[in-house]
Amino acid sequence: MSTYTAINLIARPAPGPIPANVFEVVKKDVPSVEDGQILVKQTHMSLDPAMIGWMNPDPESYIPPVALGDVMRSSGLGEVVESQNPGFAVGDRVMGMTGWSEYILSNGEGLRKVQPGLDAEMVLSVFALPGLTATQGLFGFGNPKPGETILISGAAGSVGSIVGQLAKAEGLDVIGVAGSDEKCKWLVNDLGFDGAINYKSDDIDAKIKELAPKGVDIYFENTGGPIQHHAIDNMNAHGRVVVCGMISDYAAETPSAGPNWIPIIKKRITIQGYAMPDHFPQLAELVGKLTPYVMQGKVKYRAHVLEGLESAIDGLNMLLTGGNNGKLIVKL
Repeated sequence: MSTYTAINLIARPAPGPIPANVFEVVKKDVPSVEDGQILVKQTHMSLDPAMIGWMNPDPESYIPPVALGDVMRSSGLGEVVESQNPGFAVGDRVMGMTGWSEYILSNGEGLRKVQPGLDAEMVLSVFALPGLTATQGLFGFGNPKPGETILISGAAGSVGSIVGQLAKAEGLDVIGVAGSDEKCKWLVNDLGFDGAINYKSDDIDAKIKELAPKGVDIYFENTGGPIQHHAIDNMNAHGRVVVCGMISDYAAETPSAGPNWIPIIKKRITIQGYAMPDHFPQLAELVGKLTPYVMQGKVKYRAHVLEGLESAIDGLNMLLTGGNNGKLIVKL
């Protein structure tokens, strides 16, 4: 019988870099396909910051943690190689929650068909979690208006870069915060941001005041850390804070202190956290909202591709260090 490779989570990581020994690489027999099932050969797998939270045993999280001994959770894209399900044919490309595995046996629930001819890297960079998360966050909670100013942390990341481009297409002034001069140049020169801040070398507060002299109306939070203090201090009355992620705190021993609440009261700022599982029933609507921007060439992306399933083990730490340039994808 043929076998395939999968990677299980076998221990909870301590704060800090994620060690390889929390994972176990295993060989499994390729399963038989029964009535109503399909067998998917995964070709591309997405690495996303949310995965770091899924590894921790937080009983109050928006999604249950990955159980020890189970295949590590992730989203991905693959091809149906065998089908006993009338809704799927051999050769169909599908995407959804797949996990760190070369093959996935499924009844088809939660999998979406991918339009033929679309590049896999583009699909995972734009039409998977990054683009859907960006669309829901900006339009569902940010309430953007032409002429307003939006400040985005983690702006060179897969979600932040799309948020900025959508906001720019809607007529907003867009300022991105990133962790290198190269990323800042990419935001301005390639994606059309109005300005960018290198949080490692710039005076963040002074730079916000320079780039947003009229103040900030929307702050899109992807990272946490000291950036949020400066963002809140420079926000306008009735500003909106959309909290998508806190990557700087996911592996921290002690979470960073939040901003002072007095400006939040004085400026009547709305703060909204969100998680995409709440919005999975709206996926078709979100894809419909995002698609015209993509078709009109208003959304660009870049992918950082790792080769081979086991590269995901080290690759996950790139999300913590900012070592990736673009959407982090594993090509199997």
